[in-house]
Formats: sequence, C-alpha cells, structure tokens
Amino acid sequence: MFQQILNPTGNLFLSWLLALVPVVILLVLLAVFRLSAWLSVLIGAIVTFILAAVVWGMPLATGIRAYVYGSLTGIWAVDWITFWGVMLFNSLTLTGVFDDFRRWLTAQGTADVRVQTILFAWAFGALLEGLVGFGYPWAFVAPILIGLGIPDLDAIRVAALANNAPVSYGALGVPILALGAVTGLPVLALSASVAHIVAVLALLPPWVLIYLVSGRTGLRDGWPLAVVGSLAYIAGQYPVAVFLGPYLPDVTGSIVCFAALFVLLRFWRPKRTLGYGGTPIDTDRANAANAPHGMTSAQVLRAWLPFIVLIVVVVLWTGPWSPLPKIVWLKLSVSAASSIHGGAAVGAVFSFAPFIGGTAIFVAWLITVLLIGMKPAQYAQAFSRTWHQMWGAFLVGVFIFGLAYIFNFSGMAASLAEGFSKIGVAYIIVAPILGWIGVALSGSNTSTNAMFGFFQVTVGRLLGFPILLLPSLNSVGAEVGKPVAPQTTSVGVATSRFVRNEGEVIRHNMGWTFILLGYLILIGVGFYLLAPGVMTLAAGR
Repeated sequence: MFQQILNPTGNLFLSWLLALVPVVILLVLLAVFRLSAWLSVLIGAIVTFILAAVVWGMPLATGIRAYVYGSLTGIWAVDWITFWGVMLFNSLTLTGVFDDFRRWLTAQGTADVRVQTILFAWAFGALLEGLVGFGYPWAFVAPILIGLGIPDLDAIRVAALANNAPVSYGALGVPILALGAVTGLPVLALSASVAHIVAVLALLPPWVLIYLVSGRTGLRDGWPLAVVGSLAYIAGQYPVAVFLGPYLPDVTGSIVCFAALFVLLRFWRPKRTLGYGGTPIDTDRANAANAPHGMTSAQVLRAWLPFIVLIVVVVLWTGPWSPLPKIVWLKLSVSAASSIHGGAAVGAVFSFAPFIGGTAIFVAWLITVLLIGMKPAQYAQAFSRTWHQMWGAFLVGVFIFGLAYIFNFSGMAASLAEGFSKIGVAYIIVAPILGWIGVALSGSNTSTNAMFGFFQVTVGRLLGFPILLLPSLNSVGAEVGKPVAPQTTSVGVATSRFVRNEGEVIRHNMGWTFILLGYLILIGVGFYLLAPGVMTLAAGR
C-alpha cells in the first residue's frame, strides 16, 4: 500500500504552497486565460498528476488506476444523472409541455412585480435548478422578468440571486452525490446536513428579491410574499433532503412554494399593484396582465404530468426503502495509507451500481415521453440538443473527478489540510469562503465539491469539527458564489444582450453575494456553537 507523505519538501509551508498549485492553475486558466472549463480541468489534472508523482512520490501504476476510477465515478455518478435530467428538460421544451406549464403558471399570478418575482425567480427558478442547473434558470427566468419591465442587468441579478439557495440540490442532486463520492460519507447524511444550512439560508433571499425589484416601498406591504415564499420552499425542500436524499428537494420545494403562494393570493393581495422600482401599475395594465391561460384541463394535466412522474419514480426508486441503489455489480479500488490518520486507508473507489438515481431518472424520462406523446423525430432532436449543450460539462465531470481522486489519493489534500488546520477554530470562517472561491473558479458546485470535499473533511477531523459541518459549508458556500461564476454566467446571459459581456453582470452581482456569504458564515458559526450535534453522522442518517 502506498504510504502518503505529509511534508514532502521538508518545509510545511512550501508543501502547502505546492498543494495549492492545482487550485491556482484552475484559477489562472479559467479567470485569466478564460479557457473552457473542460480544457482547464484537463490541464489541471495533468499538473496534479505530475506533482503527485514527482513531489509526493505517488506510484505511477496505482496513480493511473486512481485517476481512472475517479473518471469512471464522474461518468456514472454525475454525467449519467445530468444527461437524463437535461434530456427530460429538452423533451418537455420540444413537445411544448414546458411552455404550457409556464403559461399556466403565469396566469396564476398577478401583474405585481413582487408576486411575479417570487413566483418565477424564486419558485420557478428552483424548479429549473432542480431539473437542469448549469445556469439555465438564469437563461429562462431573466427574459420573463425583463418582460415585466425590469431592466436587463437587474433582471439577470434577480434571477441569479434567486438561484443560489437551490444550487446544492441542483441537477437532481448531483453536487451532493459528488460530495459523497469524494468524501466517502453517506449521501443521505450529507443531504441532511446541507438541508439544515440551506433551510436557514433560504429565509433571506426572498426579502432581498422583493427589495431589489420594488425597494423599501414594496417591502412594506409585500412582506407576506417573502415569508410564505421562504417558508414554503423550506417546507418542501427540507424533509425530502433529510429523509429521502438529494435528488428531489428543489423540485418538491418549488412545487410546495407554488401551492402556498397560490393559496396566499386567493386570500390576500398587496394593497397596491406595483411595477419595477415600486411604481404603481394602472388598472388597465393590471387587468391585461391577468388574462386567463386558455388551456383545457387535459392540457394543464399534461403540463404537470412530467413532474408527477419524476417525483413518484425517483421517490419509489431511491428512497431508503428501496434495495435498487444498493445493488453493486462491480467494485474497483486502490488504497493508500493516510499521512495524518495513523495510516488509515484512503481509498480511490469506483462502484458500478446499475440502478442508481441516474437510472431512475432515465426511467422517469422514458415514462414521461411515452405519456406526453413525444414524436419519433423529437427523440433525435432532444438527444442532439442535449449532447450539444452538455458535452463540455460531461468532460468536466470526467476530468475533475480524476483530478480530485489523485489530489486525495496522493496525499496532496492531506498536506493542504495540515497547513490550513494551523488556522485553528477560526477555520469555520474559511470553509464557506473556499466553496465560494471554488465555484467562482469552476462555475460548478459539483466540481467544487469534488475538488475541496475530501480536503474539508480532513481539516474538520484535524480540528475536531463535526464531520459533516465543513463539507456542507463548502457546498453551500458554492451556492452563494454562483452569481459570480463566469461559466454559469455565460450560460445565464445567453438569452440577454449581455452575451460575451459577462464581466458587467458579475460586477453587478458581486456585492450581494458578499452579503449572503457573510450571512452563511454566521450560520456556520451558529451551528458549530449551538447545534453541532446535527452535523454528526448519527444525526445525519
């Protein structure tokens, strides 16, 4: 068994700096040279492998096996889910089902910009994030907000800030699955610990959104929208994340939020109907905006059917009662002796479990397209569109997991953790900041969790933190950093006039991400001081 070396240079600070090189390489390639994410991660993986072999003494043969097992994990644990999630979304778009759902949803609201913002940016954005992620909520929500009279740049900011709370469970739970893959911690436990943090974080954004579109004037009589919007999302997201896992929390959170908002609007409306900036809307314009959707009951049912099928299939297939995800046909592994845990084994493992969540989503897609009557030609269109949109992201999944496995297996993560542990208990402040930085580099919560997840767990063990706290803060820190991630922004502005002008959008979003990051740091400190027990494995299972 390969024995990791904690301080290969003989100088801990120098070893720590060398262990940071892969992170710095990614920063330079993505933020300075603006290379594609997949190419940046590939180069970063090559540099990481060379450092691991030359400096940390990782044997080439076992290192290659570790890299291959990581890449296979990226394909099966991440890309398999992502592909069918995007296929489902594209299938709904091509058949018109998604447009029908949006038309029905629009008719349930009012002309008030605050109602539409909570309905579309917050609830509808969470649904899109839960299904697809990767910046698509911005691209779909921003044009709707622009149509309501919100200026382009402000509409994109609102869509981006509304999108941050659901990101840890985006793309059908892929970021949490990635975190579980690299840390070896139970996925359900990680899903639950992240849910605790997100439940507190989600209390704030609806208030911010209403303020951004209508100012203090809009908050005075629009505050019930913020209260119901935040609590309803949490009510739908939290129990699913805690008891069922990471696949559906955003989907159920958004649907419960829709339902609660519709009930609220039946019994309460803001005293004034306001447009952007808190300007009152005249009666004629308000009536025009409240036109009926004109859809039959069958059309409405068809619009809702995909989400019903997805929830039923995934819950039955992946819930704790199901034996399907536990079936493993092949397990490949290579181990190293840890440099900081008394020689305990650090494994690079690939398990081929054929009936994991991605297969459940494939089955849900298959049932859905049969029920909605998808035409034969549309199957090829959906496949072609999905591949065109996602091939780069698929390669990122392959290369970032290979990089992460080498980073962990070689001992580089342990050396980096040893250096950061010298900060002491104050590291609780640093953990979410690293998640924020990671997503700003990669544009992906999944990649951030793959890169920093094991390292965060290692620092937590060295400092005696509850085992789930730091990786969870890493994941939610990445949520908060999404509005300033160049890779996400480039997709999010695709339907606006800011194509290839992402820098202006990022600058416009930056200030509010710092506010939310500060709020997250307070949440992390609060859990550490007041409720550490919920971040232990016993509580998370």
